[in-house]
Amino acid sequence: MKRGYQLLFIGLLSVGLVQANELENLFKGFLKDKLDSPAKEQSAAPAQSAESAEKPGEQLLKSLLGGKLSDAEEARIGRQIAGNLLGAAPLVRDDDLQRYVNRVGRWVALQSERPDLNWYFGVIDSDDLNAFAAPGGYIFLTKGLYKKLANEAELAGVLGHEIGHVLSRHHLKLLQKSQGIAVLGGLLGSKLKDEHEVVQNLIGNGAEVFARGLDKAAEHEADRIGVVLSVRAGYDGYALPAVLAEIGHVAKNDQRVSLLFKTHPLPEDRLTHLSVAVGDKLDDLPQGQTGAGRLYKLR
Repeated sequence: MKRGYQLLFIGLLSVGLVQANELENLFKGFLKDKLDSPAKEQSAAPAQSAESAEKPGEQLLKSLLGGKLSDAEEARIGRQIAGNLLGAAPLVRDDDLQRYVNRVGRWVALQSERPDLNWYFGVIDSDDLNAFAAPGGYIFLTKGLYKKLANEAELAGVLGHEIGHVLSRHHLKLLQKSQGIAVLGGLLGSKLKDEHEVVQNLIGNGAEVFARGLDKAAEHEADRIGVVLSVRAGYDGYALPAVLAEIGHVAKNDQRVSLLFKTHPLPEDRLTHLSVAVGDKLDDLPQGQTGAGRLYKLR
């Protein structure tokens, strides 16, 4: 390829707990058109017969065990995980910033195979260099990472990588392989409470599932998807590599990237895989936009 790639790690901050319905309140002011999505999911749910009536927690657990989650079930899991994240690192209190990131993120998501998800994007108030994807279309990047971006294309590339994790259901697959789901599976038919309890037992405070990180194949796949979606959206295909290169220049003993460099593949590994996958495919494409003048400046 014409330009080198460095590592972008997708990790999770240590998290606390926020009830799922509180998450929607945190998004008020910049996601008004999405605030009714939980109600839509509820109204769309098919009525249960008296014979087959099950507790919501049992239904969700069976879906996880069977690997056949609906979009609504996936979104409910994602909301709870995202709520935990926001309990420890709230959104930056800048509605214009959040609206801007949502516009860019939704445009990139429209280029994907799941454009109809209720996608949510946000910048969380942390100086770490990080980004995070939760099932169902919940995407966050840190204020520290946002400050590293030079243009809108770089933002699109970062969000495209995270969208890739949702498209491929990487975190759901990780949940389904966890020991916790086997334990909960043995509780079917006993006194399981609600969906919140099922999900919370699976994810703990969030760190237990994601501290291990995703496997190398998942990160390589998300890299490829991020580049493809960025190009489809009309952005410079080399913007994501530029972000990765910038992060790669950060000293490994810098606390902002301490978790990043502990739990994910080395920069050289991702560089090799992405370079092989992309090759010279971007060379003959029209020059994408960088959107340098459109990048929202933090207050």
